[in-house]
Amino acid sequence: MSETPGEEETPKERADRELIELLNELRVVLPGVTVLFAFLLAVPFAKGWTRVTAFQRDVFVVAFLSTAVSVALLTAPSSYHRLRFRHGNKERMVKIGNMLSIAGIAASAVSLLAVVVLVMDFVVSRGAAVAAAVGLFAVVALLWYGLPLLAALRDRSAR
Repeated sequence: MSETPGEEETPKERADRELIELLNELRVVLPGVTVLFAFLLAVPFAKGWTRVTAFQRDVFVVAFLSTAVSVALLTAPSSYHRLRFRHGNKERMVKIGNMLSIAGIAASAVSLLAVVVLVMDFVVSRGAAVAAAVGLFAVVALLWYGLPLLAALRDRSAR
């Protein structure tokens, strides 16, 4: 077996492996987004919800809709796989699934930030909400996008 994945694989084996990896990654991401969506479904029906400001209501709408979009995007690769199963062209399935997953993760970042703003503004203050959102944005940008992009740059320069 080679040290680099895919080095001795056929194109079919590579597509099979990449599809399995993609679907496994979605199994990790999707439950968290789904739980957030369930939480957001309950929020407007909670007792204290009538005390929210217009700003908080607007942030809630952003959080709710971006979470719904995230669930739709992150579920789409599984649906695509089921509907296109045994129709061949797994490589295209992996490319489309990858694009949908990246978009779904970006939408989940928006919903995560919006939820933090909503909760911090409701519980502490608008200033605390902004500070928490800026801090979380930096963490998400670094971990979810910065590290992978840095690795890609390193890989390019190593070639």
